[in-house]
Amino acid sequence: MIYLYFTLYVIIINIIGFLVMFLDKTKAKNGDYRISEKTIFIISLLFGAVGVYIGMYKFRHKTKHLLFNIGIPVLIIINVLSIYYILSKNLLIIFLNYLNL
Repeated sequence: MIYLYFTLYVIIINIIGFLVMFLDKTKAKNGDYRISEKTIFIISLLFGAVGVYIGMYKFRHKTKHLLFNIGIPVLIIINVLSIYYILSKNLLIIFLNYLNL
């Protein structure tokens, strides 16, 4: 069951990352207050990098920024390796046992 929750979390955080790129692009077009790059990178670090990356190219947003062109793909690799490590070492179950849940 915990793996289902973890999978749902990863899906939801990627949807959020995608929507954040859409929202930031919309705000940029309208000249409104923007979503900080720091926030976008935090979402990416929390397993949302794929959604941010898809949003970057779907909405043509931040695609000319070197930091995003290199940083987001690097975070995708880190996300994939982290998920593999978490699942291969049963860290979710160990963490829940530690919390007595």
